[in-house]
Formats: sequence, C-alpha cells, structure tokens
Amino acid sequence: MVATMRAVLTEAWGGPEVMREAEVARPEPGEGEVLVRVAAAGVNPVDWKTRKSGGLLARKGVEPPVILGWDISGTVEAVGAGVTRFAVGDEVFGMPRFPGVAAAYAEYVAAPEADLARKPSSVGHPEAAALPLVALTVLQAFRKAELQAGQTVLVHGAAGGVGSVAVQVAKAMGARVAGTASAANQDLLRELGVDEPIDYAAQDFGQVLSDVDVVLDTQGGEVRERSWGVMRPGGILVSIVGPPKEGEAEGHGMRGAGIMVRTSGEQLEEIARMVDDGALTPLVSATYPLADAAEAHRSLETGHARGKLVLLT
Repeated sequence: MVATMRAVLTEAWGGPEVMREAEVARPEPGEGEVLVRVAAAGVNPVDWKTRKSGGLLARKGVEPPVILGWDISGTVEAVGAGVTRFAVGDEVFGMPRFPGVAAAYAEYVAAPEADLARKPSSVGHPEAAALPLVALTVLQAFRKAELQAGQTVLVHGAAGGVGSVAVQVAKAMGARVAGTASAANQDLLRELGVDEPIDYAAQDFGQVLSDVDVVLDTQGGEVRERSWGVMRPGGILVSIVGPPKEGEAEGHGMRGAGIMVRTSGEQLEEIARMVDDGALTPLVSATYPLADAAEAHRSLETGHARGKLVLLT
C-alpha cells in the first residue's frame, strides 16, 4: 500500500483559486536525501509569481499539477543511502532544490542533505521556515557587494521578508543602515535597528541620503533609478529583482549586479548560528494552516506583508 500525505496542489497556472489540498503519494528519500516531516513551510513572493504564470518552473518545462514552495522546517523522518550529516529525529531547515521543484507545501519533503542545515535551536519551526530563501538572498547579496563594517547600506522595503533580514544582517556586519517602509512600519524599522528610517510616502529618500556604499534593490523600476543618485562614486547596487540593464550602473559612475539566490547547507549553518547568537530574529507576521495556502498567497500578493507568512502542517 502506497503511503500518502496531505499537500497543496496547484492544478493550473493562475489565481489563488487554482490551489487545493489533496492526498498525494508520500515521497521516499533517494541516495543522499532525507525525508523531512514538515512542521512549517515559508511563503515567498516567488511562490505566488510561480503559481500565477509558471515562472521559474515553467522555464524548466514543469507543468501543473505541481506542489509549490521551497522553505521548510521540520524533523528528519528517514534517511536515504549515503546520508552522513543527519539522522532520524534531527530538526532541520532549508530551501531544497531551488529553483527546481521542492514541493514544500506538504506534510513530507524528500530533500538533498546538502540543501539542509540543523534548525536554529533558539526558535521554533515557524520562525526557522521563514528564514532560508530570504536569509540566503541577503547573505549572498552582501557577499556580492563585499559589504564592510562602517559602510552605509540602503535597504528598500526594509519591513518586508528580505528587508527585515537584510537590516539585521547588515547591522551584524557592522554597517550603518538606512531603510524605507510605510508610515505604519517606522517603529518596526527602529526595532530592527535601522539607523535612518524613511517613510517612502512622506519623504524622498533621494533628498535625505547621500554617499551610500551599498543599495539592496528589492523594487526595481523608478526606485532603482532614483537610488543611483544617493550612492557614493563607485558604490554598488545589488538587485534581487533582475540585474541592472547593461551600462546602466556605469552611466552613473556606479557598479551594479543582480543575484539569483542559490541553496547552500553551509550558508544555512551560518544563518542558524546568527539566530542562536541573537544577531538575527526571524519576523513572522502570520501563520496559516496548510489548507489555507491560497489565503496566504492572497495576503502576500498585496505587497504589504510585514516579514514573512508561514504555513503550518
């Protein structure tokens, strides 16, 4: 008899209504893989963008029905041949197989052990599930920027999933941080450690800031275009929403780069240490039952979510 599990299937590319809970076959761990009993799954903008049009998966030839999601936290239920890093009962978190199919919106996920790390011991599964994609994105962006202590960083969308982590990581690296957010999130920015909180609706960051060393671009468009004007000559803008057009940075006397986050168990271990050392606190604004994944997508798609949304299995 085939073992089954609950999962959320995306039955076509489209609106949130294309998602439904279903009983599906439970995966088995292959060589070098572990089977994780998922306690919580993080929800990211890439999830709803993929659901809407196929996104990264469609470009890889993946067609519905498909189980979306990448961020997981849970407990190792079984191990495949050759696994050396984990044993049954270990609590782990990660972003398996990105940008391939991880099938995180499910009770169980089979994941390569190299894509996982031990869960930070100081937080629960919902908080750990909120971390992998955003924290890996931030770490890799700041490494690309070669961020140094004493430099000034501008984080756009500093109250969001990526932004709230970026502020904390930049502060832990010894940087001075300016951050933009709505009026409602100004107190949150201060709590996160932002040195210069900016209400983007009431203030023009271009009139407030100058000599910024690093810009973390989470917006693109006109926000990116205005960001060049606050940077010091030779500063760098790192975008997570597509690289600057060829010659764009050079035309402003700056450097520009784009990153596509990649999974890394080694970097996840680094992130877990930051959490347990008190340098990084995951920000979970709401949790939803697995069956309500469509509602989580509707909320995230508004673009106004604080921190992260998480599904609980």
